[in-house]
Amino acid sequence: MAGDRPVFVEGGESRLSYGELDRAVGGYAAALARLGAAPGDRILVQMDKSVESALLYLACLRAGLVYVPLNTAYTSAELAWFIEDAEPKLSFAPGHLHLGDLDSAPAAFETVARGPDDLAAILYTSGTTGRSKGAMLSHGNLLSNALVLKDYWHWRDGDVLIHALPIYHVHGLFVALHGALLNGSTMLWHKSFDADAVIADLARATILMGVPTFYTRLLASPRLTREAAAGMRLFVSGSAPLLEATFADFEARTGHRILERYGMTEAGMICSNPYEGERVPGTVGFPLPGVEARIRDDVLEIRGPNLFKGYWRQPERTAQEMRADGFFITGDIATMAPDGRVAIVGRAKDLIIAGGLNIYPKEIELALDAVPGVAESAVIGLPHADLGEAVVAVVVRSDPALDQATLLAGVADLARFKQPRRIVFVEALPRNAMGKVQKAALRDTHARLFES
Repeated sequence: MAGDRPVFVEGGESRLSYGELDRAVGGYAAALARLGAAPGDRILVQMDKSVESALLYLACLRAGLVYVPLNTAYTSAELAWFIEDAEPKLSFAPGHLHLGDLDSAPAAFETVARGPDDLAAILYTSGTTGRSKGAMLSHGNLLSNALVLKDYWHWRDGDVLIHALPIYHVHGLFVALHGALLNGSTMLWHKSFDADAVIADLARATILMGVPTFYTRLLASPRLTREAAAGMRLFVSGSAPLLEATFADFEARTGHRILERYGMTEAGMICSNPYEGERVPGTVGFPLPGVEARIRDDVLEIRGPNLFKGYWRQPERTAQEMRADGFFITGDIATMAPDGRVAIVGRAKDLIIAGGLNIYPKEIELALDAVPGVAESAVIGLPHADLGEAVVAVVVRSDPALDQATLLAGVADLARFKQPRRIVFVEALPRNAMGKVQKAALRDTHARLFES
């Protein structure tokens, strides 16, 4: 048993032991009940990451409530829409309840019995193409994913996790938090990501879970060395594609091969490179045990116990994205090797159709990223009077002298119709809170490029 082992360590200070965790969560659960929350009620939460906000989440699970986390960057107008849609019993958000409004002294609390199909959480998707959809996740969904990952990633006694992810998202809330708790592991708790603070914690940790931006920022610090990472066991990356150059640079600097995995709001983790075996850059590994995957019309489809129960109050949208045999259409363009290894090529919505020809941006981005002097790139399709859409590359340079001619030479091996008709140099690519490049924003910004 974990017993006296700390659950959280924040700023070098231990916050709660595993022996104290049950009563601490019980206090929050009892306080929620006193405020009128009953099993099945939604609890909406938009607040900064803290130990207390993590306890609030666990209390919702204990009390049979449905946890609805929101990105802290959402505006008040966006918050109003989420409240209208979710109809929460309680809202912990700016202008609503605060954690201080809870009389949450440690207390015994009888856990409300929940079945595998009962809702545990509703997570809203990013909504980059319209109103966000609330993915309904059950207790069975969350438990199945946590148990599989405990074995697949070889969690072991004595593991210590650096938790620097937000907890309004699948990666930080479910994958990282659940994994550590299920294993009885201590979490070195960071309210946000700071490269120097994370590097300082490497010496007393064994696991780091992050988004690709974490790793590029770590590599930018001279303090990241093989010696600094010597005691680490596992570096995991997800939530956005990891550049092959980042994978190679990280291995050269630290001796560790990052384990890239693939998941989504609607299903938690779906695929992972193996813990033991080849971690191939540019791929997301194999479907996890219990998860079925197939490619149909170039799109990855999945089925398994981790798959959500549908979109909150959107049965028509749910039906549109589900096959009759229970497979979910992920919307990700993917390939699957004969041995089952999956590579994500791009999003179906990012497909470019130029002159009647289908073009997948990922192939072009890989070629651009391989050109010396390119920090990163994003390829989009923009309206074109003749072709319908034309290929445009948006490029961040690491070498200010890099020019268009050099870039075009670097993609000369691609078919002509795939080669960018315009190249736009920018200082940085727009990203959401989880590090994903916002191609919709790029398309909006440069929509009139071919009109001049």
